Amino acid sequence: MPQQSYVGDGSHTASYYAASANPAPDRPALSGAQKIDICIVGAGYSGLSTGLHLAEKGYKVAIIEGARVGWGASGRNGGQIVNGLNASLQTIAKRYGQDTATFVAGLVQEGGEIIRERVKTYDIKCDLKEGNIFTALTPAHMRELEDRMELWASYGIRNQEMLGREQLRGHINSDIYEGGLIDHSGGHMHPLNLALGEAAAFEQNGGVIYEMSPVTEVDHETARPVVKTAQGSMTCKTLVLCGNAYLGHVVPELTARVMPVSTQVMATEPLGEERAAALLPTDACVEDIRYILDYYRLSGDKRLLFGGGTVYGGADPRDIKAKLKRNMDKVFPQLKDVRIDYAWSGNFALSFSRVPQMGRIGDNTYFAHGYSGHGVTGSHTFGRILSEAIDGDLTRFDVFAQVPWYPFPGGRMLRVPYSVAGSWWYGLRDRLGV
Repeated sequence: MPQQSYVGDGSHTASYYAASANPAPDRPALSGAQKIDICIVGAGYSGLSTGLHLAEKGYKVAIIEGARVGWGASGRNGGQIVNGLNASLQTIAKRYGQDTATFVAGLVQEGGEIIRERVKTYDIKCDLKEGNIFTALTPAHMRELEDRMELWASYGIRNQEMLGREQLRGHINSDIYEGGLIDHSGGHMHPLNLALGEAAAFEQNGGVIYEMSPVTEVDHETARPVVKTAQGSMTCKTLVLCGNAYLGHVVPELTARVMPVSTQVMATEPLGEERAAALLPTDACVEDIRYILDYYRLSGDKRLLFGGGTVYGGADPRDIKAKLKRNMDKVFPQLKDVRIDYAWSGNFALSFSRVPQMGRIGDNTYFAHGYSGHGVTGSHTFGRILSEAIDGDLTRFDVFAQVPWYPFPGGRMLRVPYSVAGSWWYGLRDRLGV
């Protein structure tokens, strides 16, 4: 049976991250009929986080990956440690009640803490740096940030600080912003090297990873779930599905829950210490708060990594460099003549509610997906919560499993045009400053 088309030859996309990745072994494909206590589908952050937590507890765990470790969003994203979910705490309180909002507020910084702990414990080389800035382009954006800081402070989260126009210039050498907010508990890192380091830590704790093994079928209705690939099968006591935007239609029960959305990133040539410091003096990562946002940061070797834009349905734009360069030139006109060395695209999974989903199908199959652009931190937190549930503590898992999920209006056929229309409306509001 041929491999799924999304995998291609399994190589990482031609990104700056792939070009600067730490050495990693080629792992074997799954072959023959195998058995394991716990099988995880997907060697991105969700799967690696779940697997590492369980392996540390002594469980026998195998991860099956369709391509290479970190091939999907985990190895392509903007590399920003942004606290919170896509949906705000205010939105969560209105939809699901104050108790759920208080619960979520208690874990929005947990993912960043897990990342820092993993980097320290396993000495992962991933250029980890501190500081995350949200920028405002209008007075309305500034009011939104002020409200956000006040709301988070009401939940006891006090790591944030408002920055006026001149204060912000101490962090970002750009004239386009009204001001911003810095989250001192945010940060950034090399995302692919973080994934590779976590994979090595998982194997160090006895875990096994099979690469180049796209899943062709999942039977989760039997007492012992079975995962099938082109060359083999894995029977397990507990199955965890962490394919997210790349799980495709292998598990029909999950297909309608999320929509793949592509976002793009590019990397400039190395700017040198002096020029890089002139752009971002404190080396924090940045994102604005528009619906279709820009995000950027400096790499370890002083390139500017600049991302943004969305394409609903997961298609790649024809000219990523041209699309992003226009936006970068508005933020940093002093980079107008800079060379762009890399440009790439990747998919994240969007849920209609913008709240990630966690649950169970059948008796022994768990899943987590739909981080809606906030997967770096959310996936690490959800991995820990999944591991707690599998280990017998369902306290936190049950809270998320009981949060209602909503299908995209019109189902799979209309979810793309519906979302495009919504993004056009919110983009118009951003342009009008309302």
